[in-house]
Amino acid sequence: MSNLILTLSFDFSLKIIKYCSVLEEEKRFVIAKQLLKSGTSIGANIREAQNAESKNDFIHKFKIAAKEAEESEYWLLLCKESGYVECTHLLVEIKSIIKIITKIIAASKRKSD
Repeated sequence: MSNLILTLSFDFSLKIIKYCSVLEEEKRFVIAKQLLKSGTSIGANIREAQNAESKNDFIHKFKIAAKEAEESEYWLLLCKESGYVECTHLLVEIKSIIKIITKIIAASKRKSD
């Protein structure tokens, strides 16, 4: 993959899978399930956007990815503040991903005007 956001979101998904396994070992099943869903959905939506039917469809898929990224950040912040398992590295990554997604959406909207 030579597309930066595709690569970052895929790598983040892999890290989330590993992190959620650790949460499950700690018997944090509900948070693990929620984070696994939202954290892997980011990349899935970004990948789906690559074959969007229109510019509006592309933007829509990226907006879904943005929502999933925000939700993932929420679950990670809960993990951090409750002291479950160290996740600072994942919080740094999700913040970068959110910034890139936001810029892609803004640029795409400008192009469609």
